[in-house]
Amino acid sequence: MRPYSHALEKLRAAGLRPTRQRLALAKLLFEGEDRHITAESLHGEALDNNIRVSLATVYNALHQFTDSGLLREIVVDASRSYFDTNTSDHHHFFFEHNGELMDIPGENMLVCDVPEPPAGMTINRVDVVVRVRQAA
Repeated sequence: MRPYSHALEKLRAAGLRPTRQRLALAKLLFEGEDRHITAESLHGEALDNNIRVSLATVYNALHQFTDSGLLREIVVDASRSYFDTNTSDHHHFFFEHNGELMDIPGENMLVCDVPEPPAGMTINRVDVVVRVRQAA
């Protein structure tokens, strides 16, 4: 199997043109375990792997991957977003002391009494972020 074949397949299946930068970032993101990543941490990882890419390009690629269904964006506050390679229905613990996310399997959380959406709208997904901090 060629080094970028898995990343190439993911991009093509999502309908994205496999540019050199998208391909390199997809390889970093999708080769291995599911994970949560910020644009800044992916940018650092790219630089550590001698992938010359700007932070703006990383943000653009992450949003393109999200729009095409390859990633889920998890917004924990107005200034911080994570991108999740696990796109299945699930929720998250957010550890306030270190800024990490941990998956909560969807079947471990029951979301009930969701209000009816406004007229002409449909509910796409419900995301729950449970914020935790170390006990005193």
